[in-house]
Amino acid sequence: MIPDLQSSIVCDDVRQERNGKFLLIGVFDLIASPTFPMMFQRLCIVNRWCCGSGKFTELTRVVGADGAKLGEGKPIPVVLSSPENFATNIQVFMNVQIPAEGLYWVEILLDNELKLRYPLRANRIPAPASAPGGNPSGEPGSL
Repeated sequence: MIPDLQSSIVCDDVRQERNGKFLLIGVFDLIASPTFPMMFQRLCIVNRWCCGSGKFTELTRVVGADGAKLGEGKPIPVVLSSPENFATNIQVFMNVQIPAEGLYWVEILLDNELKLRYPLRANRIPAPASAPGGNPSGEPGSL
């Protein structure tokens, strides 16, 4: 039985407690930067599957409006022994290059079939004012 994708969340990082609970850090739906292109150092996508049974393969990717891949994760198994079970997968993307402000897409595939596609916008924000004792070059840091 093919599972349902219960949720897909973009965040900065994920931790797992000893009791199995996941802690999502820095949940966001927008990438904001004073300059483009920019490098997004760490981007995590957490997907949770339910209401299915069997063995499947998940693939997560981030694509531009033109379909160009900015990042593609490795295939991850989704194993559900019964419809009452859940599978939570975490895909970590390192050093994702965001070429320009605009609209990007997160795509979640199961056994090479697109299950969910949702927007991830990149917006330009004003550069922070240089504070005394701050960055003397005035160059923004990477996010």
